[in-house]
Amino acid sequence: MASVKKSGKRQTAFVCNECGAESGKWAGQCGECGGWNTITEITLAPPRPGASAVTPARRAGWSGEGGAVAQALESVPTQESTRLSTGIAELDRVLGGGLVDGAVVLVGGDPGIGKSTLLLQAVVKMAPAVSSLYVTGEESLSQVAGRAARLGLPSTGVQALAETHIDRIIDQATTLKPRVLVIDSIQTIWTDELTAAPGSVSQVRESAARLVRFAKESGIAVFLVGHVTKEGGIAGPRVLEHMVDAVLYFEGESGGRLRLLRAFKNRFGAINELGVFAMAERGLREVPNPSAMFLSGATGDQPGSCVTVTREGTRPLLVEVQSLVDDSSLSNPRRVAVGLDGNRLAMLLAVLHRHAGIVMGDQDVFVNIVGGIRLQETAADLPVLLAIHSSLRDTPLPANLLAFGEVGLSGELRPVPGGEDRLREAATHGFKKAIVPRANAPKAGRIGELQVIGVGTLAEALDAL
Repeated sequence: MASVKKSGKRQTAFVCNECGAESGKWAGQCGECGGWNTITEITLAPPRPGASAVTPARRAGWSGEGGAVAQALESVPTQESTRLSTGIAELDRVLGGGLVDGAVVLVGGDPGIGKSTLLLQAVVKMAPAVSSLYVTGEESLSQVAGRAARLGLPSTGVQALAETHIDRIIDQATTLKPRVLVIDSIQTIWTDELTAAPGSVSQVRESAARLVRFAKESGIAVFLVGHVTKEGGIAGPRVLEHMVDAVLYFEGESGGRLRLLRAFKNRFGAINELGVFAMAERGLREVPNPSAMFLSGATGDQPGSCVTVTREGTRPLLVEVQSLVDDSSLSNPRRVAVGLDGNRLAMLLAVLHRHAGIVMGDQDVFVNIVGGIRLQETAADLPVLLAIHSSLRDTPLPANLLAFGEVGLSGELRPVPGGEDRLREAATHGFKKAIVPRANAPKAGRIGELQVIGVGTLAEALDAL
């Protein structure tokens, strides 16, 4: 147990905001994660009357007063997690098929991106079949009711509470016994056992721990809305993300209609699963076929454009990769990547020079992934290079062509997971020709009307054009 500093009747400790490590004194750098200026002094909650002196980890458990008893793993009965549909298919997809009883889900995103709107739509769609309690710490009940009216949502069957004190929230939830509890937001919740202000590290951590413990003991599913920092991470202690069962992030450009909900952690489903929404006058609208939206403005007769199939969780998505290559007047030409890792772009240009003989030393190279989506897998390597080559030669790629594949440093094309699913998705949208790694190509050489060309190197891919 970490040593603490006594200050009058209070006890304080120093906690890292990034990893949650505790220490007995302040330091400029965390000894666990190496983060600089991340250690904050917090006030510890005093032990409750009658509570035994146990470690914080033991106190945060929910195994009962008698403590946990070790069991042989083969003797522990397994249970299938029952899934509760939120009434929003895209949200269910990101959650892994629905909401699990007793799960704690943290939803983060920039201000105004639609976190509160999404959860309000979800509890309204679940009512009255599923009881829910919507707790707001930032708005009054009249503001919540007014937002529901503007969105055209019926307010029957939804309980709402304007409260920020954690004990009163848990008391209300214990009395009402809802199936789903929404806390909007966790940064506004506080307990009088701590002297720190609401939103501080100690208040957020203690309030979240109380809610997690309550969810596990009662079986009530809890949604926590979290603010984000300038860097895009959840505000407050990083340990908050480790305490919950799932972490969902809302992404989207300010002023744009498209909203992406991505799972970065999920104990009950796949991570990196993606839900796509469009912001409309009546709130967030599901986009069941996002590939059609991402390709809605694509034109096959312009140089520097190549369509690829990326995989977000279990879903294949068709997106357009655009490139612009232009003469540079700078001694150090620019390499700009939007929606793609800039270091990987520099590496791909080096491979293009070394193994295809195409020199880019005097050219500015710009690459953009259309639709605001960010590609985090290596399957985009080949389409990025084909789009760059097309822009450099000022020659459009053939119509109805797509490509995917990882490019190695020796110029070889490596297979990517889910190749058959990607090709089926492309065939569904009417593409006629695909250039893919040889290991991803079907033996028949086609899927429906889609002709699949398997290649082994980058030079073979350029020749196949």
